[in-house]
Amino acid sequence: MYTVLTIIISIISVILIVAIILQQGKSAGLSSSLAGSSETYWAKNKSRSKEGKLERITTIAGIVFFVLAILLNIGALVK
Repeated sequence: MYTVLTIIISIISVILIVAIILQQGKSAGLSSSLAGSSETYWAKNKSRSKEGKLERITTIAGIVFFVLAILLNIGALVK
């Protein structure tokens, strides 16, 4: 079981790295929110865009990575 969890956490970590690298920078976010242009069509439909999907993948992969890391640590303590 320990080997299977190690393989899964390795795959999840690669997915997490790729998802983070593919995301755009957030440097324009502050200036656009101060200018009041955050209510655009793209801001309203962000969850359907590529950026929204990447954020969702990053969140899910991060949670899975965290849980698996805890499980692997508990498994190492039990051995």
